[in-house]
Amino acid sequence: MKNSPKDPFFFGVRNILNYCVCFLIFLGCAAIFLFGRFDIIPFDKEDFSIYTMNYDINRLSYGEKAMAVTYGYNLFSSTAQLLGNNNEQAYVGNGLSCTNCHLESGTKAFAIPLIGVDKRFPQYRGREDKTGTLEERINGCFERSMNGRKLPKDSKEMQAFIAYIKWLGRYVQENEFVPGKGLKPFKLPNRKVNLTAGKKVFNQYCIACHGLNGQGNRLEDGRYEFPPLWGKNAYNNGAGMTRVITAAQFIKYNMPNGTTHENPVLTNEEAYDVAGYINQQKRPIKPQLAIDFPNRLKKPVSTPYPPYADNFPLDQHQLGPFQPIIEFYREEHKINKSK
Repeated sequence: MKNSPKDPFFFGVRNILNYCVCFLIFLGCAAIFLFGRFDIIPFDKEDFSIYTMNYDINRLSYGEKAMAVTYGYNLFSSTAQLLGNNNEQAYVGNGLSCTNCHLESGTKAFAIPLIGVDKRFPQYRGREDKTGTLEERINGCFERSMNGRKLPKDSKEMQAFIAYIKWLGRYVQENEFVPGKGLKPFKLPNRKVNLTAGKKVFNQYCIACHGLNGQGNRLEDGRYEFPPLWGKNAYNNGAGMTRVITAAQFIKYNMPNGTTHENPVLTNEEAYDVAGYINQQKRPIKPQLAIDFPNRLKKPVSTPYPPYADNFPLDQHQLGPFQPIIEFYREEHKINKSK
């Protein structure tokens, strides 16, 4: 006897088939959503070949443009020596160079590389609460990381920096995703920084390059082979690297010297503790920090100076635990903070 449209068995089989089809469609949509988006591709699946391109300054041809790029590279590599206190017009107030934070002259993945950064400006910055230019971003570094003052936007030096950064980005198209940009995130320990443990990590891994007192290794010509991490020649307390989360990300995937993001040496806990230890040491003070982040809700949770848009104590913003602060902004303001 044939199944009729009213046969319960027929309806049961049809419903099962419908459920299977819907489930397969769901799986297909989920796969497209998860694997078709650049921002959530696993780091080990990304294409890092952009970092193997030609960034050898010595292979530049002659000409006015090449001279500007070369000058920009020299400024980037020897910033304090060329623009520091030994010059008539000092723009650098400490002993650092740009390449101390942007490793390998701005060409190392997850070491705040500058490859393609010119394509991302103008860019909104929460610290100023406005859309700013690349020149303004460079001057932010001069006032904070370099503990100095702004370069004139039309100066030969500023134009050389811009020329070098654009040269680094010549292989990158507009709106192209660049893997390895910024810093690589890691799982943040859910506790306060242990300063005693941080000092132990520093003594074990850091003093060989940065010295027992964090003052760096200075060469006879005045340049630093390895930069100071605190003291008068280090970055001031308004620099991004004074944020424990930022510093821990940088340290985790770049330190000790020679470490790469594929093969980190330190654990999450070690990077976290040593970042907190370094940033608790004395360093230059930047004036007028209270004007930073006019919209307090934009302020990163590990910014080490007030005021804040919350009631958590200063000590917790400096040393954690940061999860309660992150959770507060998520629940009260629907803001997801990661640094």
